[in-house]
Amino acid sequence: MDDNARPQRSVVLEDYLEGHGFERMEWPAQSPDLNPIEHLRDYLGRQVAALSPPTRSLDELEQGLLRVWSSLPISVSDNLIDSMESRCRQCIQVRGGHIPY
Repeated sequence: MDDNARPQRSVVLEDYLEGHGFERMEWPAQSPDLNPIEHLRDYLGRQVAALSPPTRSLDELEQGLLRVWSSLPISVSDNLIDSMESRCRQCIQVRGGHIPY
């Protein structure tokens, strides 16, 4: 599932998904920010980007992501889950518009 954002349509990502048999779900562009996975991806991306030395290949990127994933603090996912009620309320309040998450 993605909202057709450019980072989610990169050639490397497309090749990876296709090579591993993943199918994409159709999802409207600019949909409300209710999917906590987006925020988890952002957290993981920032952690991987901060790795030293930086990754230089797809294999190094995969290994770095696996290291970051295996050390993911439970508080990160707990905070995302706990924020869902507030996120839904705000989304309703702005009638599906942008919310600050």
